Amino acid sequence: MTRPPIADPTPPADSRAHPDPRPPNPPTPPTAGTHNVLLFGSGAREHAIAWKLRQSPLLGALFTDAPAHPGLGALAGPAAIPWSRKDHYELSKFAAAERIGLAVIGPEEPLADGLTDVLLGTDSMGDAGLAGVVLGGGRRPGSTSGGLAPVPYVFGPTRAAARLESDKVFSKQLMRDALVPTAEGRSFSEASAAVSYLESRTEPMVIKAAGLCKGKGVFLPDTLDQARAVVHRLMTERALGPAGATVVIEERLRGREVSVFAVTDGRTLVVLDPCQDHKRLLDGARGPNTGGMGALCPTPAIDERSLARVEREVLVPTIDALRRQGIEYRGVLYAGLMLTHAGPKALEFNVRFGDPECQALLVRMRGDLLHMMLAASGALGPGALERADLSTEPGAAVCLVMAAPGYPDAPRTGVPIAGIDRAEAVPGVRVFVAAARRDESGTLRSTGGRVLSITAVGADRHEARQRAYQAAKAIDFPGALLRTDIGTDIAG
Repeated sequence: MTRPPIADPTPPADSRAHPDPRPPNPPTPPTAGTHNVLLFGSGAREHAIAWKLRQSPLLGALFTDAPAHPGLGALAGPAAIPWSRKDHYELSKFAAAERIGLAVIGPEEPLADGLTDVLLGTDSMGDAGLAGVVLGGGRRPGSTSGGLAPVPYVFGPTRAAARLESDKVFSKQLMRDALVPTAEGRSFSEASAAVSYLESRTEPMVIKAAGLCKGKGVFLPDTLDQARAVVHRLMTERALGPAGATVVIEERLRGREVSVFAVTDGRTLVVLDPCQDHKRLLDGARGPNTGGMGALCPTPAIDERSLARVEREVLVPTIDALRRQGIEYRGVLYAGLMLTHAGPKALEFNVRFGDPECQALLVRMRGDLLHMMLAASGALGPGALERADLSTEPGAAVCLVMAAPGYPDAPRTGVPIAGIDRAEAVPGVRVFVAAARRDESGTLRSTGGRVLSITAVGADRHEARQRAYQAAKAIDFPGALLRTDIGTDIAG
């Protein structure tokens, strides 16, 4: 399902604070085989993105900053320049030598750190590292820093826009200012004040670390003692580091949780099929929150009328509110929502594709992902996103996450994995790799928490589930954690 775009011609109130760093040069129509792309990220999400990009006739060469990844290394050429502020010079040399025309940033951390700004030459801290390098992008028109641009276009928001995810206090205030329906709540930077507020409430609350926590910064204590313990762990013991130094405490909303993704060029929104992410570790939505244990796309939990309401009341006002602050948002806007009896309410925003939702979205995408990313990044000119083909195949997709034993607290590394070929022999199945690498003997071994994304398409969600679980049985991964209820009516 592809939803029609909504164009908003309203100019930003003040474009001086964060001007759009994309060049105003009139773009040319896309030409087959001419677009060289640099993909950042090393998870199953990025494996799925690379797999889909390789299907585009527009693609020239594809490069990855994670060449040791068994999936990405097979699909893309090596660009051994992992994101770090000390690597600007090497990044710039590589982008110029390989004539990179588009960078695609998968994970949230480099977006929050300002990788988009660096690539576009608008990051003042990056200018010294770029000085004297002859770059394909040249001096970036509209740059506030006078820097040179390693890459002319980026699919992914700037650091200012990425605060929607990296700073929950900023995000919550923007939602209030934009009148986006959301949970009532307050932020605290002192543990004693947070505890006093919890003691004043009579109902269970939600406690969120304000910074980035890889999906593990949301806590649902059922008692006041549990809530005090969460605050102590986050704010006093600093269990999550600086990310938990400030917390947001909100009312606990009741209903069904869904994920809605929109692709935007800052002025036009195109809403993709809604997904259901299963965040809890165990069956029946029990156990701790994780980065995601599975996904269903599309989800029957939200109908067309409610989806249109999300577009009208959540997504468009958020993009407009950013533009009033002079922030042009380009890329994917991901709204985590609760469908309450009063209507959809925003739980959080993310500034990239979700993982594992991305895998379920892309295996159903019929259109050209690269064309969509070029359009959203501004490479194809005004109105190009409205013309992009974002159609999907009929049916449904289910993505199962196989996690290492001990996940999420202490995932076991070095566990051997076999049988991916057998799994992919099941009709409609693709296996995307996350935290796994091959050892010297060629054996695939776990290196972290969420290891594999087993993704299946089917005529409906029941067939997709059956295929995904059939494929999972073909994989030999001792002690792996795998929920058995992904894609059912159980929320969470």
